[in-house]
Parts: sequence; C-alpha cells; structure tokens
Amino acid sequence: MTVHQQISQRDLRHRSREIMDAVELGESFTVTRDGRDIGELVPLRTRRTFVSRAEFVAASRAAATMNLEQFRAEQDDALDDTMDRYAR
Repeated sequence: MTVHQQISQRDLRHRSREIMDAVELGESFTVTRDGRDIGELVPLRTRRTFVSRAEFVAASRAAATMNLEQFRAEQDDALDDTMDRYAR
C-alpha cells in the first residue's frame, strides 16, 4: 500500500500549481474534504515504447503456440469474399 500525503480540497485549490508540479515529479496525494478522503492525485504511468530484444525473446518463450495452417483456415472462413473492398 502506497502512503500518500494528505491535502485538503482548500489546500489543493490554493496551491494547485505547486501540487501539480509535485505530482508531475512523482509524488502522490490524497485529497480530503471535511476530514474525509475523497480522491487521489497520482502521476500517470508512462507507456514504454521500446522493448529490448532480450525482453521480447523472454516473453515469446511463454507465448502459446499455434497451428499456422489452422489459423489461416479460420481467417479464410471469417473473410467475406463477396464484399468489394474498394466499393464506396
């Protein structure tokens, strides 16, 4: 469980820039109103765009195997050949 610094709604309103800067730097806050927790301000998780070759290989080892011919047959069954792809 992560412990968040508590701030009141009023404190958030008056110090919003300072608090948002802290969130951007990785800090988290629990917002309170009348002494009750009402929400959390937490940094967004950033999505990785690069996966190293070693990570890809390791993940691929755990991937399910598939029968390529069966996969192609299922794709052919699902494809509607009567549809004109270029018709508008």
